[in-house]
Amino acid sequence: MPPEEKTGVTCLDLFDKCYRYKIPQNVRDLGVYPYFHPVQSAPGDEVVIDGRECIMVGSNNYLGLVNHPKVKEAAAAAALKYGSGCTGSRFLNGTLDLHLELEHRLAKFMKREAALVFSTGFQTNLGTISALVGKGDALFIDRQVHACIVDGARLSYGKVHKFAHNDMDDFERVVNNVINNNYRGGLMVVVDGVFSMEGDIVDLPRLVEVAQRYGIRVMVDDAHSVGVLGETGAGTAEHFGLIDKVDITMGTFSKSFASLGGFIVAEAAVIEWVKHTARALIFSASIPPANAASVLACLDIIESEPERRENLWKNARRMRRELADLGFDVGRTETPIVPIVIGEDLEAFTFWKALFDRGVFTNPVISPAVPPGRAMIRTSYTATHTDEQLDRVVEIVAEVGREKGLIS
Repeated sequence: MPPEEKTGVTCLDLFDKCYRYKIPQNVRDLGVYPYFHPVQSAPGDEVVIDGRECIMVGSNNYLGLVNHPKVKEAAAAAALKYGSGCTGSRFLNGTLDLHLELEHRLAKFMKREAALVFSTGFQTNLGTISALVGKGDALFIDRQVHACIVDGARLSYGKVHKFAHNDMDDFERVVNNVINNNYRGGLMVVVDGVFSMEGDIVDLPRLVEVAQRYGIRVMVDDAHSVGVLGETGAGTAEHFGLIDKVDITMGTFSKSFASLGGFIVAEAAVIEWVKHTARALIFSASIPPANAASVLACLDIIESEPERRENLWKNARRMRRELADLGFDVGRTETPIVPIVIGEDLEAFTFWKALFDRGVFTNPVISPAVPPGRAMIRTSYTATHTDEQLDRVVEIVAEVGREKGLIS
C-alpha cells in the first residue's frame, strides 16, 4: 500500500516501480506464466507439478543422484549426528569436521592443492571475485557469463572489460586495449566452462594461450561442468588437459552433487587469501551438515560409477541429434544442455505451456539471460533418463513444434 501523503515531500515513492510492475500478471492473465510452479514430489526424472505428472527435462540433476539411496542416507545420518544447521559462519563457529573432510576430498577430486566451500554457488563467485580483484586491477569476462560472475565483478573494485561470447580473438583485442593504455594492475579472466543457457563449452585452450601471453590469471566457473566433463568428471580443465593452466576452478553442489553450496579449488595460498577476505564466506552461515554429507556421498558414487557419466553423454548426444534432425535450432550446444531456440519471449512462454500441458517440464529462457529475439526452451538431460522417457519427450516436442510452425 502506498504511504500516506506528507506535506512538503516532493521525492518519488521508492515503491512506485513495484506498483507499476505488471509484466508477470499480464503473462499470468494469458495463462502461460512459467515460473514458481511448485514441485509436489521428490525431484527426479518424473515429477508432479501443479498436480500434473511430468517428465522433467528442466533440472540440473545431471548424474541422477538427487534421489540416490546412499545420498539420502548420508544426509539423514549427518542431520541426526550434527543437527539441522551450523548456526554460524565458517569463519567463526560454523566449521564442522565434515566441511574440512569435504574440502580435502574436493581438492583431491579436482587435482588441486586446496579447496574452500561456500554456502551457495552464487556466493562462491561473489566472494571469490570481489576478494581477488581490487582497485587498480582489471577483470575480463565473456558477455554471456552467469549472473553471479557479473555481480561478483560489480562488487569488486576492479575495472571490468567484456569480450564477445567465446570469441578469443575479441578477448585478445580487449586485452591489448587495456595493456596499451599502460595498465599496470593485476589481470584476471573469468568464464563459464559450460555456458548454462546454450550449453556450449568455452574455448579454453585458446583462452589459456592468450592469458599466459599477457600474464592473466584464469578462473573457470564449472557449475555445469563438474561431474559432466573430463575423464573423471573434474570439469572443463580436465576435459582439455589443462588442469595446471587454470588458476581457480569454481563449482556448485546443486547440479551433479545433488545438494546445495559451492566451492573453489586453487593453490593453497590463494585459498588462504579468499578464506580470510571473502565477505560472502565470512558473513554467511555455513552449509548444513546434511548438505556436506550428501556431497561426500555423491563423490563416492561419481568415483565408483563412471558409467553414470557415460550414460549421461549417451542421452545428451541422442537428444541433440534427434532435436536437430527434426529441424529445431539447438544452437552450438556440446553438452547435456540442449536449447530449442524459439524467438520472441511470449512465443517461448506459449511453447513451454503446450509442453507442460502434455506432461513435459522444461525451462523457458528470455532476455537478458539470452540475447533479444533468441528466447529459448532450455532442456537438460540426466544419466537416469530412460529411453522410453526420451522417446516421449521427442514425440511431444515434435508435436508442439509442428503446431507452432517451428518445424515442418
